[in-house]
Amino acid sequence: MISLKQFNDGDIQSAQQAIAHCVAIEAWQTQLVARRPYRDIAALQAVASALTEGWGKDELTLALRAHPRIGERPTGESSEAQASRSEQAAVQDSDRQSKEAIRLGNQRYEQRFQRVFLIRAKGRSPQEILAALQQRLQLSEAEDIEVSVQQLREITALRLQEAIQ
Repeated sequence: MISLKQFNDGDIQSAQQAIAHCVAIEAWQTQLVARRPYRDIAALQAVASALTEGWGKDELTLALRAHPRIGERPTGESSEAQASRSEQAAVQDSDRQSKEAIRLGNQRYEQRFQRVFLIRAKGRSPQEILAALQQRLQLSEAEDIEVSVQQLREITALRLQEAIQ
């Protein structure tokens, strides 16, 4: 975590590194850094949110490169892996039956949509995640892309909130 002042005053590379784990979409990172300085956290968050409004399937595909499956322990020491481990703590600590149900749901989801199931896990119980997974399996491709992109926006906003204070 860094302060807003550090983010505003840092060089381009260090500012981009500070937010790289928020989402694996370099264009978002670059644009957010380029618009510095921000007068306050609210202004930073507003610009960050506005930069996500045009996201669609292409951005989702880019971002999914850095997202592990729900229920699988992310490996490595990258900032993305560390964030995912923290966000998925409730799933990691869940009972064996819930983990298995999520694993099987992930398989069905990936067979149907050909991508990893993405959900904002932070603040959700394993049962809530499983219910959302089952609901999402009933959506059309276009509907699920819309929901997935919204989840990506929420994950990005939470990670930015935790990264810069």
